[in-house]
Amino acid sequence: MAKKVVATLKTGEGHSFTKAIRFVKSKKTGAYTFQEEIINKEHVKDFFAKK
Repeated sequence: MAKKVVATLKTGEGHSFTKAIRFVKSKKTGAYTFQEEIINKEHVKDFFAKK
């Protein structure tokens, strides 16, 4: 599935989007999970600034 998403992002208007992945620590268990989003390149810093 990831290959399909990446291939779609490289064509046409997809150049203005990126896939962002970050670690998020759960307040309940203390375990880390991944949070993934496909966002506009202009909003990448905002995505990583969230906590």
